[in-house]
Amino acid sequence: MVNVIMHGCNGHMGQTITNIIKEDNEIQIVAGIDLFDDGHNDYPVFKSFADCNIKADVIIDFCNAKAVDGLLDYAVSTGTPVVLCSTGLSDEQLARVNEDSKKVAILRSANMSLGVNLIMKLLKEAAAKLVPAGFDIEIVEKHHNLKLDAPSGTAIALADSINEEFDNSYEYVYDRSQRRQKRDSKEIGISAVRGGTIVGDHDVIFAGQDEVITFSHTAYSKALFGKGAVTAAKYLAGKGPGLYTMKEVLE
Repeated sequence: MVNVIMHGCNGHMGQTITNIIKEDNEIQIVAGIDLFDDGHNDYPVFKSFADCNIKADVIIDFCNAKAVDGLLDYAVSTGTPVVLCSTGLSDEQLARVNEDSKKVAILRSANMSLGVNLIMKLLKEAAAKLVPAGFDIEIVEKHHNLKLDAPSGTAIALADSINEEFDNSYEYVYDRSQRRQKRDSKEIGISAVRGGTIVGDHDVIFAGQDEVITFSHTAYSKALFGKGAVTAAKYLAGKGPGLYTMKEVLE
């Protein structure tokens, strides 16, 4: 049985993961960390890691970036692996994650979906065959009308997975409205759509002579990110120091 501390347990994703774990016989939440608690969880909840006196095999983090420093302090001091899902980390925090991963296992990914991470792996193989054959690459991502950033971190991660195959020689183009020129073969176009309640939709398009190949992923609810985080937690429990990604989980 893998014992988990859920960081941000009373947030939307914290509660989603709580419900997923209730149905899983291989993992359990032994404590939660959250500033606000109404006592509805079936595990003890502490306001901070400093107050927590319960040990666990791994921490799942879906909290505010402001709380990540305290999380890393606790993880390093107790040697507890972390599935780090908080977004919006500063450059300083990202640098600290890299440094702390030398002391404790940390898994961080731009997207916790197993499907998205599998597509990233497949894109590398596809690009290696299709790019030399003259295929152009375009990425279109769609999200709900409340999303603040564009393009999505997942769209960038998809582009990066391709670009890594070619020594990062591709340029990302986000807007062609000011360009009056042909498309360069060394560019990846990335377009963002915002509207309605779209959870997340990503298409990676390889457009060649007389044929188009599209890799698509559609998220119908945020539960899939929770499922990915739980799978990652099972993988990371007991692992030694290092900076892990969902790539290792899928291998």
